[in-house]
Amino acid sequence: MKAYDEDDGNDEHDTKGADGDADSGTGSGTGTGARIPLPRASVEDGGRALPEPAPVALEHQVLTSLLGAWALAACSAQEAAAVEEHLGECDACAEEALRLREAVTLLQRPESLDLDPALRTRVLDGCLERRPPRIPVPEWAAPYDAETARLDALLQDFGDAEWHAPVRLRWYEDDGAASRRTTVAGVIAHLLTVDGTVAAALGLDDPLGDIAAPGQAPAARTEAYWRASHCPPTRAERASWRRQTHDIVRTVAFTGDAGGMPVPYGGLELPLRDAMLDRAFECWVHAEDIAEAVDYPYNPPSARHLNGMIDLAARMLPGVLATRRRAGLAAPGDRPHLVAAGEPGRSLRLEIEGSGGGEWLIPLDSPGAVGSSDHEVAHVALDGVEFCRLAAGHVPPAEAAAGQVGDRDAIRDVLFAAAALSRM
Repeated sequence: MKAYDEDDGNDEHDTKGADGDADSGTGSGTGTGARIPLPRASVEDGGRALPEPAPVALEHQVLTSLLGAWALAACSAQEAAAVEEHLGECDACAEEALRLREAVTLLQRPESLDLDPALRTRVLDGCLERRPPRIPVPEWAAPYDAETARLDALLQDFGDAEWHAPVRLRWYEDDGAASRRTTVAGVIAHLLTVDGTVAAALGLDDPLGDIAAPGQAPAARTEAYWRASHCPPTRAERASWRRQTHDIVRTVAFTGDAGGMPVPYGGLELPLRDAMLDRAFECWVHAEDIAEAVDYPYNPPSARHLNGMIDLAARMLPGVLATRRRAGLAAPGDRPHLVAAGEPGRSLRLEIEGSGGGEWLIPLDSPGAVGSSDHEVAHVALDGVEFCRLAAGHVPPAEAAAGQVGDRDAIRDVLFAAAALSRM
C-alpha cells in the first residue's frame, strides 16, 4: 500500500511537470499549441498591377551624365525613369540622347565576329616582309627562304586528317594535262626529294640516300622515294623537309657568290641562283595545292619575288620553244631560219600585268637570239599570277586569259611552251 501511495504521488508530480512544460512552451496560459505564420500576401495574388518605379529626384548635371548609360540600357529602373522624364522637358538633353542612341546602333556589327580565315596569312606575310633575316641570305635565295617559311607556317597546325587529305598534283605534258594523286604528306615528300638536288649540289645529304632514281629527274626522284617508303608518307616528312630547307638556306648564305654553281635536273642544268628560284616557285605552287585540299586561303608571293619567278620562266621560254619545235610541237614560222647567237630575231612581247609585272621580249627563232622590238611579231598580255599558274600547268594554254595581238601561231607556241615548263 505504501508503495502504491508513492506511485500516486509520483504520477501527480509528473502531471504537473507536464503541464508546466506545456505552459512554458506556448508562452501563454491558454495551453494551445504553436502556430506557423502564413506567407505574406503579394500584389500579384490580388491581381493588381505592380507599381511603377517612382522617378528619383536628380540634378540636371547628374541626369546629363546618365545619358550615355541610358543609351546603352545600363541604367536602373529608377534612373531610366528619371532620365526619360527629364528628356521630355530638356531639348538639349533630348538631342544628345538621340545622338547617343544612334551611336550605339553603330556599335552593333551585323556581320559575324569570327576571325577572318585569311588573317593569319596576312599577318604572316607582313612578318615575313618586315623581319630582319637571321643570316645574310643572298637576294637570289630570299624567295626560297620566304616560300618555305610560309609553307611551314601553313603546316604547323595540321592534324592527322589534314596530313592525309588527298591532293592532286597537276602539270602539262605532251600538250596534254597530266596529274598524280597523293596526300599532303606526299607533297612534302615530293618537295623534300626535289629540293634534294640543290642540297646534293651544295654538298649536303641527299634525302634519297642509296635509292636509285633513273636520270635523277625530279619526277623520277619522287617516284623512287615513294616506292622505297615502307608506308605512305606521314606528318614525319615535315621534320625532314624543314631541316633540309634550313640547311640549304644556311649553306647558300655562307657560300659567298656561288649563284653560278650548276645544279642538275636530269636532262636540264640550272645555275644555283635559278635553281633556288625554281624551288621557290614550286614550293608556292604546291603550297597552294595543299591549301586548296584543306580549304585554307593562301596568297601569292610578294611582288618582288613573283617578278623573279616570272623572269626565270621568260628566260627559259626560248629553250623550251626550240625543244618543242624539234619535236614537231611548235610551228616553224613563215620563213624558218636560225638566228645566230646574240643577233636579233622574231620576237614576242610578253606583258605581265599586276603584281610582279613587267615586259619581256621572247626570241622565237633560236634560244641564243636576242629579243628585239624591231622584230616584234606578236604581243601577249597576262596577269602575273595567271602566267605563273600557266607555267605550273594549272591553267590550260587554250584557256589562259590573255590579251593577244599579232602572229597567232607565235602566240600559241609561247603559251604552250609556258605550260611545258611545268612538271610534277
